[in-house]
Amino acid sequence: MPTLLSSRPAPVEPTARRRRRVPLRLLAAGIGVAVLVPVGMQVADWLPENPFGQDVVDRSTTPLLLALQDVEEYHAATGTFQVVVDREEDTRYVPSAISGERVQLLATGTVDAYVDFAALDAGAVTLSGDGTTATIELPAPQLDEVRIDPEESRVLDRDRGLVERIGDAVSEDPVDDSELYALAEDRLAAAAARSDLRDRAETNTRDMLTGLAGSLGVAEVEVSFAETADSAG
Repeated sequence: MPTLLSSRPAPVEPTARRRRRVPLRLLAAGIGVAVLVPVGMQVADWLPENPFGQDVVDRSTTPLLLALQDVEEYHAATGTFQVVVDREEDTRYVPSAISGERVQLLATGTVDAYVDFAALDAGAVTLSGDGTTATIELPAPQLDEVRIDPEESRVLDRDRGLVERIGDAVSEDPVDDSELYALAEDRLAAAAARSDLRDRAETNTRDMLTGLAGSLGVAEVEVSFAETADSAG
């Protein structure tokens, strides 16, 4: 009998099927990379340089003007003074090693000499008819309060007795040197009063007003000051 040929195709080896699908997967991956690369570049351009950096938000309030005052004093000179205050407190009939205190304070401060223009009246300035000569009468320069410089002032030495040191150990209050600084201010103020600070203020004020009047066309300016209480006495 003749041999019947089978009508079904020969089975395909699994290896052959895998060989046909692998190129399809690579092609799909290549297409995906080709699409993602330009998209990734666009996203990179859109993102900030440091996407996870911290931003600082300042919500501070606007500064407010609490006071506005016209300057009516001309500070014409400044003096810097220094003093060493050496103060000792002793307990009667008790050795200083047992009870007592000695403190040495180096105090540095400045004092301004100023002229008060607020006290001037209409007759303080006299101008000639042609406007070339002026006479100005001013009050005597005054000394401002002493300003202690905390950076240039310090306690040089503090020697305390046993009783005071025990008191410091059990007390919660720190050592108070306010009275010592007040004494230093008094001595610096006295030193400023004995100095030529007020004379310098007169000279500087006279030069300032002469230059100012000269810029306005006044050729001759005479500036006089009232006597201070010290010079009058």
